[in-house]
Amino acid sequence: MDLEKLKSFFTSAGVNLLMGIIILVVGFFVIHWLIKFLRRSKALSKLDPSLQSFFLNAIKLVLIVIVVLSAANAIGVPLTSVITIFASAGVAISLGMQGALGNLVGGITLLILKPIKTGEFVRIGEHVGFVKNIGAFYTEIKTKDATLINLPNSALTNTAIINYSREGNRRVEVDFQVSYKSNIDQVYAVLREIPKKSSLVLEDPPPKVVLDKCGESGLIFEVRAWTDAPNFSKVRKFMIDAGKRALDEAGIEIPYQQMDVHIKQD
Repeated sequence: MDLEKLKSFFTSAGVNLLMGIIILVVGFFVIHWLIKFLRRSKALSKLDPSLQSFFLNAIKLVLIVIVVLSAANAIGVPLTSVITIFASAGVAISLGMQGALGNLVGGITLLILKPIKTGEFVRIGEHVGFVKNIGAFYTEIKTKDATLINLPNSALTNTAIINYSREGNRRVEVDFQVSYKSNIDQVYAVLREIPKKSSLVLEDPPPKVVLDKCGESGLIFEVRAWTDAPNFSKVRKFMIDAGKRALDEAGIEIPYQQMDVHIKQD
């Protein structure tokens, strides 16, 4: 190779390298500007915050791959070789991260179908609490005693989810057991006054008192009242306290659990 050819080769390689660097710099700048623009757009602001973050990260990743491939092509690297390397690396990574990918798919499912949202009070399996965050791989549940639980998203998509906040209102049900000797009409009259004493109880649907069943030790009445979902615990505790006091004041016996034993003699 003579001097002219060598000079031409390095000149061409330098130009290609410079073009690749320019594509990288300009490409990353455009990506940064585009993501910043999308983050402020009104269309994206309508989505759930977790879904916004996921879409922005996915778009950013795809754009970075496109810029890197374009820069590599400008430098002179065959795209088929680069794509083959990416594909091989993707297969290896997917095999080693099956659990993580399952969580990712679960996270996408949760963000699209929205069986739960941030701030809602839910029961997932044996865990009860408020949804603090729905991430790409894990969902954070904060219990009433301020314990933070991270649940894998793949498990959530295969588990029954009870959402206590979605409908807005909840029915409070409190049982009271009275003696079989009690006057049923008097018990009805006393228990019907309990929901009226709380301003948190809704008038529509109206509260109701029913004789639910005949228990082993007495008659079991159930007081049913509707309230806003956030007030459920307050109303339930109030009704238990007010019900016990009202029955005591009325002289209605609340029996202990008991068993009658009959001795048979030959």
